[in-house]
Amino acid sequence: MQVVDVGCGTGLLAREALAIVCADGAQGSLVGVDPSPGMMAQVHAKGPLPASARFVEGRAERLPLPDASADFLCMGYALRHIDDLEPAFAEFLRVLRPGGRLLMLEITRPESRVGLAALRLYMRFVVPLLARVVARRSDTPRLYRYYWDTVEACVTPAEVLGALRGTGFTAAQRHVELRIFSEYTAVAPAR
Repeated sequence: MQVVDVGCGTGLLAREALAIVCADGAQGSLVGVDPSPGMMAQVHAKGPLPASARFVEGRAERLPLPDASADFLCMGYALRHIDDLEPAFAEFLRVLRPGGRLLMLEITRPESRVGLAALRLYMRFVVPLLARVVARRSDTPRLYRYYWDTVEACVTPAEVLGALRGTGFTAAQRHVELRIFSEYTAVAPAR
């Protein structure tokens, strides 16, 4: 299985995907794509990777990969960093083989006012305070506040599903855990 991890960052999802596609001697491979060379450098700092893994600089809206080259494309918690969903999803569709599967994980704003207020309080104040105490750096809380700002500004699940269907994906659906963790899945149709 050929896997593409878009917005791979420091490679947490990529490492898990590799463990699956290379299990029991399978000949799977992975390409991690991220716009930040600094983030991808952290992938290699966490230990050796199989030779079947490579990491390239690129953006979701313009993947540096050939047409129909992947069986599975994933994106972990980077959807909120995409400016325009339809061009990115069209790229995902271009890179996937017919029948290829898409998985995107994202934190979604709670729909209830109480849930939204609780998560906002937790992400904007509690987590930054804990991060500052643990990391002992004064700039650490700013990162977590930015993280919440991107979650709060992310497009709605209905917009994500609409864009997936609008670009040609089939079986687009959303599964939710704990009312905030969204798992979007879809399938590239037969061409």
